[in-house]
Amino acid sequence: MRVTATTDLAASTAADTVVVGVIAGERIHHDPDGALHALLEAGEARAQPRHVAVTHAVGKRWILVGLGARERLDDEVLRAAAGVALGRARELGARVLCWELPHKLRDGLHPARALVEGTLMAAYRFTAFKGAGDDEDESAGGDRGLQELIVSDHDDRAAAAERAAVVARAVNAARDLQNTPANHMTPTALGRRAQAIAAAHPAVTCEVRGRDGLLELGMGAFAAVARGSDEEPALIVARYEPEGAGEGVPVLGLVGKGVTFDSGGLSIKPASSMPDMKYDMTGGAAVLEALDAIATLGVGVRVIAVVGAVENLLGGSAMKPGDVVTSAAGLTVQIDNTDAEGRLVLADCLHHAVALGAERLVDVATLTGAILGTLGKVYSGLWADDDAWAAEVQRAAGDAGELVWRLPLHERFAELVKGSTADVANLSPPRTGASSTAAEFLHRFTGGVPWAHLDICGTAWDAGQPYAAKGGTGVMVRTLVALAERTAAGG
Repeated sequence: MRVTATTDLAASTAADTVVVGVIAGERIHHDPDGALHALLEAGEARAQPRHVAVTHAVGKRWILVGLGARERLDDEVLRAAAGVALGRARELGARVLCWELPHKLRDGLHPARALVEGTLMAAYRFTAFKGAGDDEDESAGGDRGLQELIVSDHDDRAAAAERAAVVARAVNAARDLQNTPANHMTPTALGRRAQAIAAAHPAVTCEVRGRDGLLELGMGAFAAVARGSDEEPALIVARYEPEGAGEGVPVLGLVGKGVTFDSGGLSIKPASSMPDMKYDMTGGAAVLEALDAIATLGVGVRVIAVVGAVENLLGGSAMKPGDVVTSAAGLTVQIDNTDAEGRLVLADCLHHAVALGAERLVDVATLTGAILGTLGKVYSGLWADDDAWAAEVQRAAGDAGELVWRLPLHERFAELVKGSTADVANLSPPRTGASSTAAEFLHRFTGGVPWAHLDICGTAWDAGQPYAAKGGTGVMVRTLVALAERTAAGG
């Protein structure tokens, strides 16, 4: 879908369908033939958030979508409204859609960005394995669907719209990786995607190492997870080194969990949980596609992206409860539960990112089911060992419109991950702050570099938002891009 911006009135554009937001108690500023006010006066159009009404005037369709009260209007309201409006526009067979931005929004909002992101993310469909004509909404594909989105405002919003389109496409690319079945999205396939990103950007390089490479680097924790599968694991390292990266700007390390399928290993998961385990590589997908967007936007910060891609299966050589392995950091790890495999992968990847020169760390992982019980599908969990860095990640998430909630690290949680036969254990006693003890486990491998951990097990799929209702959400791509921008700008 092409995205453009204009300072022309929406009625003057080439759009066949125009969307106007309705704010409680306020008039509509540009009302051709009085048709929009007539819809309001009849009660058919209302300011209730996400309420939709349709009329026709001056040769165009007009969609009125409720935005609620002005004091509660923010970017997320606009994203949701864009998703709802896109759904109605599809039903109407729109080919060119124009959003008229609401007037006089408060400072700090990004209306053009929000509307473009909401529209493009809502337009996403995963149809790679469906036959022709098998899509529930055939107009989503081919030349029958929406071809262009125009943003109309008194001010020039071209840069904001272009930036939003890059980021939204990166989110959707991450969703493609998430939604691809595990027999196709293998660790090798994830490595190929990283190499394709590098090939597309002169400032990005990529190296992918397999099982032998893990052993050469002393990554006994990562390699232990890989033992249960015949599929080759992939240690993916991609570097973004733009010309003119700011002096004194710290090197940003992005680390992603890329478990392309997680059976739980010998500590096997219930059968009902298995189909969703293709999503256990969401953190890796977010890191790679955020890197693609960062490079496309030319953000002035050096980035080291490390993704540990692997399957956790039950082969004859699979790790066993009670095994002890040695991590790349030299710490021994007692494996109490083979379904706590993500932290084993991340431990070696975090250590590697620091060894390569990362000066600030963020890891993204579908790490604990416990976070779903704590924060549901609304917030991602955040842990950090540096208050300033935590605040920076929180501000980036706020800029991006992704909700994070900081949870505690504490020495008492750290005590719970001490091993009886090794330095650390990969699982704490039951019902003892499972998400925080998992974070404390990772903390042992960060080398003293300011670090933040994002647990996205609740927000990675089936979020129920108008722009990401089912399947992968591409969560944290937007936050990581915003964090890179903030880091480049000095916060």
